[in-house]
Amino acid sequence: MRRKQAGIFAALFAAGAVALTACSTAGIAAPSQEQPQAETQAQQQEASADESGVDFLRGSANSNKADKNTGDRAPENAAPEIKTKWVELRVANAGGLEPAVVNGNGRTVYWFSDDPVNGGVSNCNGDCEKQWPPITVTKGTKLFFPGIKRENIGFVKRQDGRTQVSIGGRPVYLFAKDEKPGDIKGQNVGNKWFVINPEGKRATAPTPAPTTQPAPPATGKPAGSVTFFTGKNFDDFSGDNFATGVRVDAKCADLRGGFQSLTTDGAVKIWSEPGCKGKSAVVSDDVRDTAELGFPAGAKSYIRA
Repeated sequence: MRRKQAGIFAALFAAGAVALTACSTAGIAAPSQEQPQAETQAQQQEASADESGVDFLRGSANSNKADKNTGDRAPENAAPEIKTKWVELRVANAGGLEPAVVNGNGRTVYWFSDDPVNGGVSNCNGDCEKQWPPITVTKGTKLFFPGIKRENIGFVKRQDGRTQVSIGGRPVYLFAKDEKPGDIKGQNVGNKWFVINPEGKRATAPTPAPTTQPAPPATGKPAGSVTFFTGKNFDDFSGDNFATGVRVDAKCADLRGGFQSLTTDGAVKIWSEPGCKGKSAVVSDDVRDTAELGFPAGAKSYIRA
């Protein structure tokens, strides 16, 4: 499923670890009453299974109502088939690095410099993978990827025959010593392990954005469905954050409150105030922080572009 570039009408301007000694051979408010709420699974999934047998779904695990006792949030002692029910890879801030990738439980995702880019193999097996559990899928796994382009996601076959996810051609892993969301204890371990960004490169601390910057106009088909998140970086599981999936049509619809990020399957026009008033922008790709579009209080209404 192909993503298109985010854009804004010409009138809009965008505002803008710890190194450890370790194995170095071895990561809801609902829409207002004026708008119908989407049947999330029907509108967001647009899923297509490739040769891996994995189902790619738009939106997040929460917005797609994934079972919270399975997948990335399954207990440690759960069976492998329970843990691979679903996998989420989302854009986030990990220990001050942004954009970084985390899984559906908020744990930081890493890449290993000994793995060849686009090489189709992992060089972390045996004892190594005990410290660096690979992110694996199986036929029928639901894979949610808010903020990551579909074309950046791939797969490699491991020595034991399991299928491991890759981002930008790099197999991806968790780190056993990371204990909570935001931990990056695996960063730069052995000068071989690094937090990964959505393109498959090294995640870094964000640099200040220019105060103003012209944005190209959005292109592409009108959106049919959008998932709005109250948290930036598609966060619908921290604190009081939540997501709501909506169908988009030619009638202005309000959101209850400000929504800080969104995923979309096409072009949608968002507004800074209810009733499609205030500042507006047309976007046709996922937006991880509406503040970057000049919407510090988030999007509050929308219409099909």
